[in-house]
Amino acid sequence: MTQTFDVILKSGTVVNQDGEGVRDVAIKDGRIAAIGSLGNASAAEIIDCKGLHVLPGVMDTQVHFREPGLTHKEDLESGSRSAVMGGVTAVFEMPNTDPLTITEAAFTDKVKRGHHRMHCDFAFFIGGTRENVKDLPELERAPGCAGVKVFIGSSTGSLLVEDDDSLRKIFQVIRRRAAFHSEDEYRLNDRKNLRVEGDPRSHPVWRDEAAAMIATQRLVKLARETGKRIHILHISTKEEILYLREHKDVVSCEATPHHLTLVGPDDYARLGSKVQMNPPVRDASHRDGIWYGIEQGIVDVLGSDHAPHTLEEKAKVYPASPSGMTGVQTLVPIMLDHVNAGKLSLARFVDLTSAGPQRLFNIACKGRIAAGYDADFTVVDMKREETITDKWVASRAGWTPYHGKKVKGWPVGTIVRGKRVMWQGDLVTPSSGEMVRFQETLKF
Repeated sequence: MTQTFDVILKSGTVVNQDGEGVRDVAIKDGRIAAIGSLGNASAAEIIDCKGLHVLPGVMDTQVHFREPGLTHKEDLESGSRSAVMGGVTAVFEMPNTDPLTITEAAFTDKVKRGHHRMHCDFAFFIGGTRENVKDLPELERAPGCAGVKVFIGSSTGSLLVEDDDSLRKIFQVIRRRAAFHSEDEYRLNDRKNLRVEGDPRSHPVWRDEAAAMIATQRLVKLARETGKRIHILHISTKEEILYLREHKDVVSCEATPHHLTLVGPDDYARLGSKVQMNPPVRDASHRDGIWYGIEQGIVDVLGSDHAPHTLEEKAKVYPASPSGMTGVQTLVPIMLDHVNAGKLSLARFVDLTSAGPQRLFNIACKGRIAAGYDADFTVVDMKREETITDKWVASRAGWTPYHGKKVKGWPVGTIVRGKRVMWQGDLVTPSSGEMVRFQETLKF
């Protein structure tokens, strides 16, 4: 009897937890229905993937889409459009919006805004503050919540919990893995005089490696004291990598493409405040130290820290210029270029962008190509060479620090729950994004 499916991805090189090989993948009702040689099966749609690699859907677990409140820079629709144009099938969005995402009402509003308006699937972090500590146990278990996010060093927005006593209170009440922006606010304040007006090269001098390391050590100490799991975002120093190697039982960490690709002082001289990020892009020794973390398995996930600002805002004289750059659309091509350059394997890229997020955040039915899982795929051409340009970037901000960069390896298809959303550079399906489901937030 002939099997009938909705869609069959035909003859692609499937990269999965059990290796890679040429296989067919069948989809029915938005889920993966069968994997293997499906020559006798039929489907309403056959997608020829010969010569292409079919990866589990790439998840970007740190983006700032600025809605509500700052939508002149980005909104949930434009940010998610940028995501799927770059091969990303799901995003975790951050709480430093206006108003802040720190209440049930604000969180519910975001979910409503995203449902079937975002082009990819989505989850939202809830911001942890001194004021909402008592509500966090319930808020972190809301469907669609990726967990609690805490800024212990100031960045964009007004979320800040800098002292150990307040952090300890948050640690004591949460149950899920919490994510942290790890820079020591006290050291940042002490070193503000080191900022040089008009010179963004002084940004990593002000926000130095010690500011990151001190904060990370404080967080690990609190995690051990309270018996909780933590996730350090956007690792920027070689010292943190070596330190976290000894504490993997309680702490996971994220690396970003910009900390793996851009380098000071050269890129500051070339691009000015377009490279300005928190924590900063540092010198080559720190970039190489983070690559060591990738090679040794210390780094658990990749996140873009997509944090758009307009060109007009970025053109302000440093330090009035805001920190942040676009990144969700360039995550896949920048990292595939590194794969082709031999910096990491394609299997390691898959681990960092699908299996890793699933493992850390207990995501339900995403993160691998397996029967019964959501039919999320990032389809890539590992041989295709392209030049990244500002014009290609779908973000409302309209620019990328990688403008003019030639890369090898390109996303050609984004499939979300069985629907082709992007194919060969075109948006082909109306937005139908839904909440990412987590095993710790399932409601039966």
